[in-house]
Amino acid sequence: MEQKNSPNPVPNWIPASGHALRHAGIHFDAVRISGALGEQVAYEIMQFTDFQAGPIIRSRIGARSMYFLVEPGTARAYRWPAGADALVRRGSDFVGVPALGGLTYPLDWRSEPTAEDPFVDTALLFELVAKVVSDGISAVR
Repeated sequence: MEQKNSPNPVPNWIPASGHALRHAGIHFDAVRISGALGEQVAYEIMQFTDFQAGPIIRSRIGARSMYFLVEPGTARAYRWPAGADALVRRGSDFVGVPALGGLTYPLDWRSEPTAEDPFVDTALLFELVAKVVSDGISAVR
């Protein structure tokens, strides 16, 4: 289903309730960034895009990762710095995707997909990750 042409504004890979695992590289690639680095990158991209960043999923357990969902086939085109992992169509690359509402713990949306922004811009994400890593920014402002 192509979100921009569909009468249903919710992409078919988002579950109606709870959360579900989705194989990366089919509906989206993902870039996983954990801990304070992930929080800072999410902050930076939200500020840069005036809160229209595209889909970013936050995990509230374990390494407390952020998953930036980018267009399928685009994440492997970049050499991501340490701390950022490209999840593409490989055997074990799955991403937990929460519903848009209801109880979805431990996952939630830091930024939801929209018809205008169905994905995070991969080039912009790469640029901001590199900037945050090179500037040594380690805490959300």
